[in-house]
Amino acid sequence: MTTKAIALKTLTATAVLCALTATAQAATIGGTDVTYGGYVKLDAMWSDYSAGAPAGTSVGRDFYVPSTTPVGNDDNSDAVFDMHARESRFNFGTATLLDNGKTVKTHIELDFLASAPGGNERVSNSYSPRIRHAFISYDGWLFGQTWSNFQNVGALPEALDFIGPAEGTVFVRQSQIKYTTGAWSFSLENPESTITTPGGGMAVTDDASLPDFTARYTHKADWGNFVVAALARQLTYKVGGVDADETSFGISASGMVKFGEDNLKFMLTQGKGLGRYVGVNVAHGAVLNGNDLDAIDSTSGFIAYQHKWNSKWRSTFLYSFFSADNNTDLLSISGDPTESSQSYSANILYSPVKRLTFGAEFKHAERELESGVDGDMERLQFSVKYAF
Repeated sequence: MTTKAIALKTLTATAVLCALTATAQAATIGGTDVTYGGYVKLDAMWSDYSAGAPAGTSVGRDFYVPSTTPVGNDDNSDAVFDMHARESRFNFGTATLLDNGKTVKTHIELDFLASAPGGNERVSNSYSPRIRHAFISYDGWLFGQTWSNFQNVGALPEALDFIGPAEGTVFVRQSQIKYTTGAWSFSLENPESTITTPGGGMAVTDDASLPDFTARYTHKADWGNFVVAALARQLTYKVGGVDADETSFGISASGMVKFGEDNLKFMLTQGKGLGRYVGVNVAHGAVLNGNDLDAIDSTSGFIAYQHKWNSKWRSTFLYSFFSADNNTDLLSISGDPTESSQSYSANILYSPVKRLTFGAEFKHAERELESGVDGDMERLQFSVKYAF
């Protein structure tokens, strides 16, 4: 039997064993270490909207997306129940030691959220897989799609909701070239602009002549960590003879502080024309004013405290906010955009054994337009998750 065949047989045996024991899968094929992991998660949600529930096809019914919270008539309260397993995911990775003594790694991850359905909830509940991460890393360099260097994923609190502090966090995955040296990292990332067009509509344009640029510094200590990240990019709109562009920039500070077994996580982000980078695009990057772009200023952030009740029980208490400084002189063009969004939540999580978690979470969310019209949502969510 060849070396490759033996390795393949070992991989198959490992996969079978891991499927039976539900442990992390790993094997070696030739000179390449192979890993496989992910989790299965069921979410059940009861949501009460003050101004009527969004359509069942709305992504906001699967997880909290601030821009989908309806606003308007408070007498139109509507409660709905949803259940899905779309957040479940799996990943595959490799690590190969090269002849020069360095290691090249790859990583790819898929889930089923925010993807077009391949079936319906009447019979099959089929959903297409979508790519989350796909990248190569080598000698400090990263090439491919993953979290933006402007985002600090480590600051995200443990929540049952897919994102948690949705309006208060930087949250972007995209293709990039990133270089990390020591505590510093720099990246060139895929550009995209979201522009408010006359009447309040949104145009998504891909006309930038330059990539988005980020720089980030991470300080780690026994007490936790602190991250500062900066973003500079070009907003563009080249449609129907209009050729407009504007510079966008922002800065974000985030981190985690340990208090024994407890921890405090936080983020504060401020910038001009941040648009899709914050709040899951609750506000656009700029408003088209004739042949010019007027970038929208915004401030967002969150604070979350996690308390460990004992070795099996824990809770996270979270507050998140977003505020846009809309140019009121342009409301005749931009319509009635979101002026603010905020939410707070609390959960209780129970892990009877490692990797298995049962949880319950309550979330209250509010969204207000520039005119003062508002709406809110209250959601009670239950989840079961097993990581493998």
